[in-house]
Amino acid sequence: MDIQPIEAKSLVDVITKEIETAIFNGTLEPGAKVSEQGLARQLGVSRGPLREALRRLEGRKLIERTTNIGARVAKLSVDDLENLLVIREALEGMAARLAAQNMTEKERETLTALITAHGEQESVRSGTGYLQEQPDFDFHFFIIRAAKNERLEAMLCGELYDLLRAYRYKSSTLDGRARNAFAEHEAIVKALIESDADAAEAAMRLHLSTARQHIVSQMRAERI
Repeated sequence: MDIQPIEAKSLVDVITKEIETAIFNGTLEPGAKVSEQGLARQLGVSRGPLREALRRLEGRKLIERTTNIGARVAKLSVDDLENLLVIREALEGMAARLAAQNMTEKERETLTALITAHGEQESVRSGTGYLQEQPDFDFHFFIIRAAKNERLEAMLCGELYDLLRAYRYKSSTLDGRARNAFAEHEAIVKALIESDADAAEAAMRLHLSTARQHIVSQMRAERI
């Protein structure tokens, strides 16, 4: 049996996950230069699988390369981010409405367990951050899938989904935003559990509007 390709693929998966987590938790911030040599040394790996991992992340729009400059963590301008978040607010509001109408009882139970697990995070309780690493642990991803609209899911979970997750986490680390975001999530869950489509859409739109205003105002202040 040829084991080497399996081992190589497994190593690339691990490296990809490590870099992805560093981007999501802010260790590698948007715009940060990515040194292949430095990362290889830190992770204790050769540059071959590291480069493959970076190519994967580049395909997911988390890493971008510029001629004569090299690789950097992808970064959106403030205006681009604000425009994307305005669109996201409208689309995810509709996703919440559809989820309220289409969720199964099992999905409601799973969502309840998910929000309970989120509330048990020390960073959420302390207000220092609200990290949702895996898509299956991502509150928004779960609701989008529960809407059961493939077109809508493709738009919301497409090429910029991962990059927006990084900005979502950055927002949650600012000014105790994590606790407020969690309370807003609880309001959305309540509406979904009660199959109240109007309330679910309104709660989601309020949550995303508040998050957008929070991160955009902070980024504009930093730029100044």
